[in-house]
Amino acid sequence: RWDAAPEQPGTKEFAQELSKRGILPTISHTQAEYKDVYEGYLSGFKHTSQLYNAMPGFHKKNEYKYEGTVESVYLIDDMTTEVIADGKHLPATILRLVYVIKGPEKVALVTAALSYAAYNGPVNPDDNVYIEDGVCKVKGVKHLAGSIATMDTLVKNMVIKVETTLKDAVKMASETPAKIMGVYDKVGSIEKGKEANILILNYNYDILSVWSHGVKVK
Repeated sequence: RWDAAPEQPGTKEFAQELSKRGILPTISHTQAEYKDVYEGYLSGFKHTSQLYNAMPGFHKKNEYKYEGTVESVYLIDDMTTEVIADGKHLPATILRLVYVIKGPEKVALVTAALSYAAYNGPVNPDDNVYIEDGVCKVKGVKHLAGSIATMDTLVKNMVIKVETTLKDAVKMASETPAKIMGVYDKVGSIEKGKEANILILNYNYDILSVWSHGVKVK
């Protein structure tokens, strides 16, 4: 996978070359409007990284209004996307909007988590980040640096806050991203011949047990 902005010179040719080599071209950190998003899609940009993050939505230039990258992704039915569903980067209302428009077959859940998601100690003072309100922020500016959520938290958020079904939330965390990345033959569902990576959840969607490659690790 390789992220790029489709409005930049040469990126459409770059996307074609990536596709030939089995690398997924992905739209990310962009100012693209519909024309560039659609032309990028035709060139191989089939996926969009972290929808709403570092990309414009509906906006105005002088006296006229224009669609942003976000609306362009909605308009291209076959384009897949992903959302940071930690409950901090996007509100539940926007997560619900993405889910309703694109559906669980076209939306993947991503944590965008920094290493502190798996670390209970203090933040390294040499890092340019701090943790506040359950999210990592950049020191000195009002920007989010990354999430500290793990995937089970995302699934729980989608069910409880966004009111998806558990089946759809799990699909967006497993099957859909596996298909997007072209590894569904190995992971993403429980089937004979695939890696036996399995979580057992309780009724509160908390993890009870974990199997990795068929071996119980928790």
